[in-house]
Amino acid sequence: MKTNVEIAASYTPRPIVEVARDLGLTADQLEPYGHDKAKVRLSVLDTPRQRDGRAKLVLVSAVTPTPAGEGKTTTTIGLGQALTRIGESTCLALREPSLGPCMGVKGGATGGGYSQLTPAGAINLHFTGDFHAITAAHNLLAATLDNHLHHGNQLDIDPQRVLWRRVLDMNDRSLRNVIIGLGGVNQGIPRETGFDITAASEVMAMLCLAEGFEDLRARIDRTLVAFSRSGDPVTAGQLQVTGAMLALLKDALMPNLVQTLEGTPALVHGGPFANIAHGCNSVLATRMAMHVADWTITEAGFGFDLGAEKFFDIKATGAKLPVDAVVLVATVRALKMHGGRPKKQLDVEDVDAVRRGLGNLEAHIDNIGRFGVPAVIAVNKFANDSDAEIAVVLDRCRELGVRCEVTDHFARGGEGAEALARAVVDIASGDTEPFEPLYSWSQPVPQKVEAVAQQVYGADGVRWTPAAKKDLAVIERLGFGALPVCIAKTQSSLSDNPRLRGRPTHFEVTVRRVHINAGAGFLVVMTGDILRMPGLPRVPQAERIDVVDGEVVGMA
Repeated sequence: MKTNVEIAASYTPRPIVEVARDLGLTADQLEPYGHDKAKVRLSVLDTPRQRDGRAKLVLVSAVTPTPAGEGKTTTTIGLGQALTRIGESTCLALREPSLGPCMGVKGGATGGGYSQLTPAGAINLHFTGDFHAITAAHNLLAATLDNHLHHGNQLDIDPQRVLWRRVLDMNDRSLRNVIIGLGGVNQGIPRETGFDITAASEVMAMLCLAEGFEDLRARIDRTLVAFSRSGDPVTAGQLQVTGAMLALLKDALMPNLVQTLEGTPALVHGGPFANIAHGCNSVLATRMAMHVADWTITEAGFGFDLGAEKFFDIKATGAKLPVDAVVLVATVRALKMHGGRPKKQLDVEDVDAVRRGLGNLEAHIDNIGRFGVPAVIAVNKFANDSDAEIAVVLDRCRELGVRCEVTDHFARGGEGAEALARAVVDIASGDTEPFEPLYSWSQPVPQKVEAVAQQVYGADGVRWTPAAKKDLAVIERLGFGALPVCIAKTQSSLSDNPRLRGRPTHFEVTVRRVHINAGAGFLVVMTGDILRMPGLPRVPQAERIDVVDGEVVGMA
């Protein structure tokens, strides 16, 4: 089969103004970035919806990720193309890739085969500059805080209780913990700090959850950045840099319009990870897609236990978004790994390994049911999957009473996902009941964490370290106990132990710390050994990337 770059080169993208016209958008509502991408002005949301009825919102999620790959983004794109092929007005709402995974293990995040976004090279790299703007705004706040310490510290900030770290959109383990301010009195106040990856930045989360420009201003103002020596909270608003941060984020707040290879519109905006952040694209892009099309297809990062749980309990609950269906992506290869088959032997037929791995699929099906939303299982077909292996998955879904469709969108584009598209339309076209959040935001923090850990992960309970208990006391003292919980957890297991595949049982989740993200509006619950700054692998994807004849190659 051709490479992704070769496949993309065989298509001629439509001018972005034509793609916008399909959505009823006019040229004056766009800020073009060349001929193949554009930002869409937020004023679009102030205009009346031009289409009849309410748009349908479909969430794409997946089983627990494995090195075998699941193809969630590729499936999302293929489904969008298929809906367009069967005559439905469709707009995708996806996250922007981070340079960290692009240069690290994962490579590009614009789909693959005949189900890709275009221009893939631009989207995977600098795109329209949103990640850089978020990085700059975040680090401006950090620089302002350290400058305040240097010039008299009128807020009496305790240098040992500064919460606001710096960020960088690159995997770099060497920057996780650093000492700054060395070199003498003119170089600042020496203190310990560190870097997180931009996808874990609270500014990223704020931008993705903001309802508009003034809401983003309010979120920045209330962001907790440090404590004073007397224990009082210090906010970004007190450092008087909100306006400058907004100036850096002004354009980044507008969603980006691109298209798939087959011309289906896609709003690509925001990029928080799901294992260390909330894992969803922006509320503004989702609302905009629902405003201009009849079907909005979005996704949440990693497995259902991570991104999708946060999509329901944080994003959709906070923004009051309806959810009409969930598509859960599974592959025979991933289920084999959950069934104990090593990665090097995945191309060999092993029906028993698929059957042993079904527990992971069943756990995620159960989790979808907890939110009361109809589901379709998409079996993303790989070339070496046997009919007998696929039959194991189809038979089990039939026993569970869950709709299941085999898709071949990687090799055939939208045509290969038409059966899935018709299944989605079938289960989501009627009136759907509002989903049920897993917990009420007003519940005590431990109860919210236990609800996720026990009901979604399958844990027996939650163990709180002494440091986490101290964090809880501070949260209650400051009145942040009514915020939802954003649990930072390994993506490789339903548990907080990445080595436990399948459907683990008889385990506890260990909470190490709880961080207050007052601007984003949630509490980040750190579990296991999760890190907010990844490292590069022994052989990073960056070693394979090059530019050949003006085209970026080696990204996927």
